[in-house]
Amino acid sequence: MARDTDRLSFWEHLDEFRSVLLKIVSLTGVFGLAAFLFKEELFAVVFAPKEADFITYRLLRRIGGSGVLGETAGFDIPLINTGLAEQFIIHMKTALCAGVLCASPYILYQLFRFVSPALYERERRYAWRTVGSGYLLFLLGAAASYFILFPLTFRFLGTYQVSSEVANLISLQSYMGTLIGMCLAMGLVFELPVLAWLFAKLGFISAGFMQRYRRHAIVLILIAAAIITPTSDIFTLSIVSLPMWLLYEASILLVGTTAK
Repeated sequence: MARDTDRLSFWEHLDEFRSVLLKIVSLTGVFGLAAFLFKEELFAVVFAPKEADFITYRLLRRIGGSGVLGETAGFDIPLINTGLAEQFIIHMKTALCAGVLCASPYILYQLFRFVSPALYERERRYAWRTVGSGYLLFLLGAAASYFILFPLTFRFLGTYQVSSEVANLISLQSYMGTLIGMCLAMGLVFELPVLAWLFAKLGFISAGFMQRYRRHAIVLILIAAAIITPTSDIFTLSIVSLPMWLLYEASILLVGTTAK
């Protein structure tokens, strides 16, 4: 099936792209404004992972973990602000992030709708699968960070002391930067199956290559897990590295299927 990009001139394409951007910005602004107005509800979600009654801690206490996991009850890590306008600025940035997140399905739809006429039918199917799978995996990785990785990391580092004479004063800026950074990092880590599939399609890797270097990959996964969540608890290290290893194994299966 031929491409249908010759129906519009360059300026008509530019005008259509401007219309797409206007729709995206408008909806993102609406969601961002709503998030800004519902400040209490927004930051209740943002600050939930630092509370001792967060769902992750409740589940771990029910399981009866040891070490760091067995001491999650009753801790309190307050946040401080160190800038005159920082709280307002962080409020605006957080509301904007929430707006982008809520509008992200519509954003992807509009961008794909704009690009798809320039693709062949087969390319459209591949693009749709790649973008859709990548989007879902990114959300899954961000959720894994929010519910598992960040709470455990914040609990350990927020209560860690070299001496009882040195108190921890965690700034709001540090908390937000770490939360957003870890969610983005894990979202990108969860893109591994999609990247493996693309590299296999391009002929860069194969299932045999990934199986041959599996041991090396496991070592790298353990190192990455130790860096992402630097706790002394082996159980914490395990629940961080296990999803990454499963993603690698899933990538091998996906690449093998692609080769066939």
